[in-house]
Amino acid sequence: MQMQTTMEPDFRFDDAVETLPRRRIRELQAERLRWSLGQAYDNVAHYRAAFDRAGVSPARLRSVDDIRHFPFTVKSDLRDNYPFGLFARPLADLARVHASSGTTGKPTVVGYTLGDIGRWSDLMARSMAAAGIRPGDLVHNAYGYGLFTGGLGAHYGAERLGCVVVPVSGGGTERQVTLLKDFGPVALCSTPSYALNIAEVAERMGVDMAALPVRRGLFGAEPWSNELRRQLDTRLGIKAVDIYGLSEIMGPGVACECDAARDGLHGWEDHFLFEIIDPETLEPLPMGETGELVITTLTKEAMPMVRYRTRDITRLTDEPCRCGRTHLRILRVDGRDDDMMIIRGVNVYPSQVEAVLVGLQGLAPHYQIRLFKEGPLDAMAVEVELVAGLPNDAAALAGKAAEVRHHIKSTIGVTCTVRVNAPGKIPRSEGKAVRVVDQR
Repeated sequence: MQMQTTMEPDFRFDDAVETLPRRRIRELQAERLRWSLGQAYDNVAHYRAAFDRAGVSPARLRSVDDIRHFPFTVKSDLRDNYPFGLFARPLADLARVHASSGTTGKPTVVGYTLGDIGRWSDLMARSMAAAGIRPGDLVHNAYGYGLFTGGLGAHYGAERLGCVVVPVSGGGTERQVTLLKDFGPVALCSTPSYALNIAEVAERMGVDMAALPVRRGLFGAEPWSNELRRQLDTRLGIKAVDIYGLSEIMGPGVACECDAARDGLHGWEDHFLFEIIDPETLEPLPMGETGELVITTLTKEAMPMVRYRTRDITRLTDEPCRCGRTHLRILRVDGRDDDMMIIRGVNVYPSQVEAVLVGLQGLAPHYQIRLFKEGPLDAMAVEVELVAGLPNDAAALAGKAAEVRHHIKSTIGVTCTVRVNAPGKIPRSEGKAVRVVDQR
């Protein structure tokens, strides 16, 4: 593929694919879906048994809409087939294996052929281009390297795009700031919570991040709010762009915002089929309805995923985007179905709490939610901290706590206890932030 090296605002990594007519996208999906379902049925015992139980087969697929008749895949299926039971290729034919941390049980293991690695690199390059990163840009990669897909996904994508990569990984935040200042990268890749940590450490070091050459931030691996985006834009002097992915599907680069609109993540439909279902009835929902995101891989060789329930709650739209891309948009993942908290009958997502707290005058953009039992009911406590330089005597802390409690109650509708801490007391992230501590 001939790569452009100019810096025009209408740069595309693959214009012919990203601006396909909707009809052609659906035709391409149907063709690739038949192939992917065939790979799953022919080579994975779990899928063969699941398809047979449901009375479906790849050969009977007539259109993309027929996917609704195929069974779902859930995370427990990966754990039940641990470690390599969902692989469609022999282990000797693979190029790489990644895995989750396994903090809540057996890790989920995913495999990649050399072809999968190439397609992943292409999609990450496409995502980075959509975010405003260009060939020749210096990219500071602060995602963690290793079994976590973020670090190597961003690394290979940036190299495929023609960028120069600084493979810093996570941690050592003061050193990160020094390298950002001395090397002058154009783009920063990390989790949004760690980018916030970098901004805070830079301020303590007397480094004005907004004055540095960094102009793009590619942030993912955890949900984050528009309020946090505004903080990152201002404190880092960048355009903060959201990128989405799951290791079970591929890793980062399943979808990405464009820097022209930053209004929903373009899901790369030539490689993935996106659905929204009602998480209770499991029935498909029309475009624009809020529900659970379900993804089927169309080109994955080593480990095809059929109707994987992401548990992410969102909406889809195929309305035209100002950037000209025709691939549908995922209208921001507000939270995970399994992250939802029910506090005295009120459904609450951590992202809702973040939207209230981040940017509230006098508060630093760091918080933790603690869940505990109050008799037979679940209860919630929110810990926040003051910005430096404000009075932090007992009366001041109590007054701020009452203000925060009122904002949460009036905005979300849930009553909780609030503790306001002195600056620096909330744990900082060097990767994925721990937002919720469950003590029930």
